[in-house]
Formats: sequence, structure tokens, C-alpha cells
Amino acid sequence: MHPNVSRVVEAAAAEGLAIEVRRFPEGTRTAADAARAVGCEAAQIVKSLVFVADDRPVVALVSGANRVDLHKLASAVGATSARRADGDEARAATGFAIGGVPPFGHTTDTTILVDRDLESHDIVWAAAGLPDAVFALRPADLVRASGGRVVDLADPSAG
Repeated sequence: MHPNVSRVVEAAAAEGLAIEVRRFPEGTRTAADAARAVGCEAAQIVKSLVFVADDRPVVALVSGANRVDLHKLASAVGATSARRADGDEARAATGFAIGGVPPFGHTTDTTILVDRDLESHDIVWAAAGLPDAVFALRPADLVRASGGRVVDLADPSAG
């Protein structure tokens, strides 16, 4: 098992979750790719996106059907502005590369926000540390294990 995947499995176990990681050689880097591979709706894919809000990293766990409203994200963490993190910033904040960032198991204690729209599904699929690895879990377990706070992050103008 790849060390990144092992780290995610161990982080899940520490939160009382037994996850089954599935690997897809065709890749699951985007929500559309992941939904096709898994056989679910894009809205059930958890996009783990890293942002910088007033120089602080924030991980947003977002429905694959949504785009993040930067003003909502900044407001949720008491920041004046927010922007997408670049690859180096994302790796520094989480220990994972963009495209494989899981919802937990990060190398730093980072603020986590969870898109409210994920709660409307019985099962969601999240990255497991690599661009071709995912696992399923219930939204309530996603919130609990990630230590995230559920907020409205969706950009109403996108879609």
C-alpha cells in the first residue's frame, strides 16, 4: 500500500472508521473523473480544496457539483479575503498533492470546512491520498473524522 494511502487509512482508523480504499488507474483527479470511475453522481464526490484565507490555510470539503464562493469561505473563518492555494501551499498545509488531498490525515492542524450540500447524500466519496485512490463514507462520518464545521460554501452564480 502506498504510504499516502496508509496514512489516510490509519487516520480513519484513529477516528473509528474502517475504510476501503479503491484505486482507479484511469485517475480520479477531478470530480467528474471520480464520479465516472466510482459510478455515482458528481455531487457525491468530496473535493478537498485548499485555500489561503488571510495567510492561513483552510481545507474546504466541497460537493463535486459545487464551486466555492470565496466570500463565504473567508467569512466562515473570519478572514477578509481568500484565494486558492497553489500546489506548494496545499502540500505544506496537508502533506498531500492537489488531486489526492484527503479529508483527514493532514500533516498540520488545518481549519476544515464542510460544504452543507454533502449532507444530502447517504454516501460520499473522498480522496485517499493519491489522484487515483478514493473511499466511501457517510457525510456524518466525514464531518466527525475531519473535525470540520458544516457551512454553506456553494457559489450560487456557478451552475
